[in-house]
Amino acid sequence: MIKTAPAILIATSISHLLNDLLQSLLPSIYPILKNNLHLSFTEVGLITFVFQLTASILQPLVGIYTDRNPLPFSASIGMVSSLAGLVLLSFAGSLPLTLLAAAMVGIGSAVFHPESSRVARAASGGRYGMAQSLFQVGGNAGTAIGPLLAALIIVPYGQQSIINFILIPVAAIIVLYYTGIWYSNCLKQQKLQPFSAQNTDLQLSKPVIVKALLILLLLIFSKFFYTASMSTFYTFYLIDKFHVSVESAQISLFMYLAAIAAGTLIGGPVGDRYGRLVVIWVSILGVLPLTLVMPYANLFWTQVLSICIGFIIASAFSAIIVYAQDLLPGRVGMVSGLFFGFAFGMGGLGAGLLGILADHTSVRFVFELCAFLPILGVLTYFLPKLKKNKLEKKAALT
Repeated sequence: MIKTAPAILIATSISHLLNDLLQSLLPSIYPILKNNLHLSFTEVGLITFVFQLTASILQPLVGIYTDRNPLPFSASIGMVSSLAGLVLLSFAGSLPLTLLAAAMVGIGSAVFHPESSRVARAASGGRYGMAQSLFQVGGNAGTAIGPLLAALIIVPYGQQSIINFILIPVAAIIVLYYTGIWYSNCLKQQKLQPFSAQNTDLQLSKPVIVKALLILLLLIFSKFFYTASMSTFYTFYLIDKFHVSVESAQISLFMYLAAIAAGTLIGGPVGDRYGRLVVIWVSILGVLPLTLVMPYANLFWTQVLSICIGFIIASAFSAIIVYAQDLLPGRVGMVSGLFFGFAFGMGGLGAGLLGILADHTSVRFVFELCAFLPILGVLTYFLPKLKKNKLEKKAALT
């Protein structure tokens, strides 16, 4: 058994921070792109749709392939695509070039997530929830930092200042190469047997597993359709309803995304201790009263409620990922790719559809409608309880 490797867990978290920081620059500069390129809300949503759809289609395919054929250095190679997309985004003067840049960043993300999630699980020493939360919180922290950097650097100096962030993907490539060396050595120690091929005994019948996976995907739909409304249109909502400045709206977005990072860090360890289902129940259905109230709150309480919503709803994703990996223990890459990909796809689809809806109604109506999405959390009732495997039991005793 591979013992817990704290340095590798931290490295995967840092690489996730750098990867998702790049991704978050895109929605952070939507107000700038909308003005520079004279875009409608539908076209703004289309940018998110292209980025997240690209990632969602490729991620499961990458995961399925690497379950059988591990590629320890693929994540660092994929980051090169994100680097090229960042450079193109800084000079894109039209919607097609912006969409191409978004797609290139999406490709890099598609390669990054399944493999890095697999490395985090391999380095967990049986503390799967903790490892997944640490991995996820890096991504959430990067997502939160992006709008803040955009407010400080890109808004004052314009779209071309994005090129100043070129060192971020370079640093990510170096970190991912380091984790790739560790994972490659671990595979050799395991006689080239992928970690995902170990402990493959299923606890449940295939029909029950399929039903559980479908429920989890519906929960992902609920979570990421709602968060798509927040990450893509929250700044526009604040500007439209409360007439705040772009910089002030981006700082509010940063506060919401920082709360997501904090909630993610809590979700995994709590799931390890009290069970994944408890976390899923509370984080999705439990947030419903807050989402229903927020569209009718003043500026102060809107900001407070958004922080509370972000903190609570974020704890679900790590629990859902680990729960799904426990359902199919021999398919870690496929499960990670499927759920990260589906999450990206739902976020992209949500951004596209909600953008169209905002053009035909208003941004305020979008927030009023999306407030009901967390009600799908009641589906958690139909998820089966899973037994802890040997690694988790041993880790709980240490």
